[in-house]
Amino acid sequence: MSVLLFGVSHRSAPVSVLEQLCTDESDQAKIVDRMLESSLVTEVMVLSTCNRVEVYAVVDAFHGGLSVIGQVLSEHCGMPLQDLTKYAYVRYAEAAVEHLFAVASGLDSAVIGEQQVLGQVRRAYACAEANHSVGRTLHELSQRALSVGKRVHSETGIDAAGASVVSVALDIAEKKLGSLAGRTAVVIGAGSMGALAAKQLVRAGVERVDVLNRSLPRARRLADNTSELGMATAAHSLDDIASVLTGADVVVSCTGAVRPVVSLADVHRALSTREQPGAAPDRGPLVMCDLGMPRDVDPAIAGLPGVLLIDMERIQREPSARAAASDAKAARTIVAAEVATYLAGQRMAEVTPTVTALRRQAANVVEAELLRLDNRLPGLASTHRDEVAKTVRRVVDKLLHAPTVRVKQLASAPGGDSYAEALRELFELDQQAVDAVAAGELPQATGTDEFAPGSGEFDSLTTDLDKTV
Repeated sequence: MSVLLFGVSHRSAPVSVLEQLCTDESDQAKIVDRMLESSLVTEVMVLSTCNRVEVYAVVDAFHGGLSVIGQVLSEHCGMPLQDLTKYAYVRYAEAAVEHLFAVASGLDSAVIGEQQVLGQVRRAYACAEANHSVGRTLHELSQRALSVGKRVHSETGIDAAGASVVSVALDIAEKKLGSLAGRTAVVIGAGSMGALAAKQLVRAGVERVDVLNRSLPRARRLADNTSELGMATAAHSLDDIASVLTGADVVVSCTGAVRPVVSLADVHRALSTREQPGAAPDRGPLVMCDLGMPRDVDPAIAGLPGVLLIDMERIQREPSARAAASDAKAARTIVAAEVATYLAGQRMAEVTPTVTALRRQAANVVEAELLRLDNRLPGLASTHRDEVAKTVRRVVDKLLHAPTVRVKQLASAPGGDSYAEALRELFELDQQAVDAVAAGELPQATGTDEFAPGSGEFDSLTTDLDKTV
């Protein structure tokens, strides 16, 4: 059983493709259920953010598992499988582990070093747990990835070097508007990203923050929390977008909506009011930071005079989105060491069923010989019989100690699975006995339908895998 990653991110695809693939929690549950219908896939976790959609799965076979994942995502986004694979990347086994650790550490983000992705990985894992789609493999992998991410952020300067997406967007806004101090801001979306945006705006010194959300109570909660920081705030529903935009200088939109919440008509109405006689003097353009995925703001707004639209593609091009080389190098060193340690532990765990089966076989041999002794010497005193039994068991334990300890040490190195195979051959261990031990220690979910892989659709991805594994 190995971990397979199928992903599409800002590095491999344009925003339009990411928008098609973007999933919410209800979508993720459906995607996971569809994948687990195949007996080739036993565990699944979906990581969906504004910059990536990645599926981590435990599969019985690479090609079959890849076909299952690709087909389900193709059906979800309505994109032909052949087109989807043009933008996808695949990592398998060790390469999949390394990628998740790098993602959790902020090394693969649009803004290198951002901490938000660590929370996104945590939510992806929590969602998979709620859907009962993670077993021991993805549980251990996810927990270690979260630990690695925390370590990178605490032991390197990557946090200072890599600002958040919100910070980069507001930096661009300040370059256009000048200082944000005394300005009026609007935050659309009252989730974690909205809360982060409100805090950043307070730090920038804006005079007022209006919070809009589909749920008015949630908007009020964020507005109240922001007002506690000494900021004038107000809460609104999304129906008030056009009127609220009239008084805005900068807008940060970060909702989980599946279609734009700010329309071209909304901005037209806001601009016309701003330009009426008696309106406030020219305050510069209306700066709109669209951090949603899919887009929150109709992209046609970018063509309006008096509007500056800052989207994810613009943010990714900013020099401030890249961490200092030394901090990124230090982070990658930590990730590499953690990957090596994790894989060594996994390889040792994989040889454990063989060692356990060997010890069980030895115990059975001892018991059989003691039974034979009882039959041949029925009058043997119980004290003598117990002493013989202890001696035989001690001899067997001593004989097995060195090879079993050594095989675990050797198994921790790359290619170490061959030592477990050698142990099985040398001691004529029944593979079914080893599998029974493994099944007892690592229970596996079972599917119902066998998936028939397609022909030739994943050739390009297989080539990509060969380059990365």
